[in-house]
Amino acid sequence: MKKTDLSHSEPVATQEARRQFLKLSSLFTAAGALPLLNLHKQARAAEADAPLRIGYLPITDATPLLVAHNNGIFEEQGIKVEKPRLFRSWAQLVEAFLAGQVNAVHLLSPMTIWARYGSQSKAKVVAWNHMSGSGLTVQPNINDLSDLGGTTVAIPFWYSIHNVVLQHLLKSKGLESIADGEPGPKQVKLVVMAPSDMLPALANRRISGYIVAEPFNAAAEQLKVGKILRFTGDVWKDHACCVVLMHEEDTVNRPEWSQAVVNGIVQAQAWIQDNREETARILSKEHDQRYTPHAYETLAQVLVPAKLDRAMYEKDGAIVNKEWEEKRIDFQPYPFPSYTEELVRRLKDTLVSGRNDFLAELDPAYVAKDLVDDRFARKAIESIGGLPVFGLQPDYERQEIITV
Repeated sequence: MKKTDLSHSEPVATQEARRQFLKLSSLFTAAGALPLLNLHKQARAAEADAPLRIGYLPITDATPLLVAHNNGIFEEQGIKVEKPRLFRSWAQLVEAFLAGQVNAVHLLSPMTIWARYGSQSKAKVVAWNHMSGSGLTVQPNINDLSDLGGTTVAIPFWYSIHNVVLQHLLKSKGLESIADGEPGPKQVKLVVMAPSDMLPALANRRISGYIVAEPFNAAAEQLKVGKILRFTGDVWKDHACCVVLMHEEDTVNRPEWSQAVVNGIVQAQAWIQDNREETARILSKEHDQRYTPHAYETLAQVLVPAKLDRAMYEKDGAIVNKEWEEKRIDFQPYPFPSYTEELVRRLKDTLVSGRNDFLAELDPAYVAKDLVDDRFARKAIESIGGLPVFGLQPDYERQEIITV
């Protein structure tokens, strides 16, 4: 099998991803964030009652925010909302959030830990945006995780659930993750790459695979340039990927407004449960809003449970835990503390490039209480019938299940 590696010839996409990572790293430091935070203070002083301004990337992780906007749910809650603003990179999204240009975003759950404790950014996780919804997509000739040895795999960011799950899987096969140099036969080089650049890199055989949010896994399948080796939700059951992040000042000084925002997100997720095909249409490039550049068929492959070829994925090994009956992507808004705690523990043992010294001092239980403000989500969920509306037990507790 031919091994693929980026160490000899680094493409423009990888160079840009490195620049974006360095930029984001500077933003998540006290000194780097200070100019933007000053801009935020000025903006807040000039517009204390700012409307809801949503920032997002064109991935399925943003679904509840976009559905709530399209369906007029936020207006029904009595708040003004502008059209969501699309960003092309996490660095751009974080920069806009810190500067106060947007006040509600979806962000990779580990990135929120980095933001609050790596840079002291005053932000709170108020809800989950979705569960699962990601996969490890590889070259067609790769049939086992061990085949990745000596190759390069792309991740969306070092602080991502994708990186955590991928390294967990690689360790189970005795493979070491590295960030620099040429990988040996028992090593896998990880590179940060924008999701939109991953598919071309896979098609051109510059990487052996990538792990990322949908619909980029479905797109590789449809174009027949890759296959799904494993769904992340089949490794960490019902894991969060992106969460909803808001400014702490809003949760403290505008609690009624913050509650209305979260009400909209929760109600959107409940609506999505029974309207999967329409959700795919809303997000598609064919829709009037043009929220994303993705085709309806690609999005439906992810969002509509009936389109999941469970038998094929079980046969190929993409689904191992058959009894879980996982959907390709699912939606429920409650930010379970057990997940945040386990995520902190896992990050401590995961290779992350850039500043990570703060991780060693973090107490998982403290982070679950300090980073997350679940009062708005609880109230919103109870107002529509409680967690059973989302097929969950009503006690707001769960046990994390992680396999290989």
